[in-house]
Amino acid sequence: MCDAQLTEKLLGKQVVFPGKIIRLEHWQVELPNGGQALREVACHPGASAIVALDDEDRVILVRQHRIAVGRLTLEIPAGKLDSPDEDPFLCARRELSEETGLTAEHWQKLTCMETTPGFCNERIHLYLATGLKQGDCHPDEDEFVAVTRMPLGEAVARVMDGTFRDGKTALGILMAASLRASDHSNE
Repeated sequence: MCDAQLTEKLLGKQVVFPGKIIRLEHWQVELPNGGQALREVACHPGASAIVALDDEDRVILVRQHRIAVGRLTLEIPAGKLDSPDEDPFLCARRELSEETGLTAEHWQKLTCMETTPGFCNERIHLYLATGLKQGDCHPDEDEFVAVTRMPLGEAVARVMDGTFRDGKTALGILMAASLRASDHSNE
């Protein structure tokens, strides 16, 4: 099947809920067969997330309670773009500093992931940060996190055994480990 036989055409949008973090919209679309359908889309400004590795190849993680899933999680530092136009790299630097107190000398873009394309347009920009220097944490006033360090190999094992279920954390850790493995094979 060619792309034209799969592509929907946007006919119109209506805001249903103008939330603080997401905006829920109804999108009327024309289907490839000429019919019409309603799509509910959660609109999100985007985010950045950071796999920060220290000089001992330990990944920096933040433990926090996520009420939506009802448990404490270990995740890579991340945060929402202040606006859809914000530079994702500037957001990544800000979030790493806010949540961990760290700054990084070296940055590398890993990828941009689409978290749940079936109903949400959120994109998370993933970065690798190395050459870390410790400063003071300054999380948002409604953000409570504890910083921990874990060997990269252990973090990969936790992704593979299903302990780390957060998509950005899993993808970021696996990409960083792959890069580290190829760096070591080129030495």
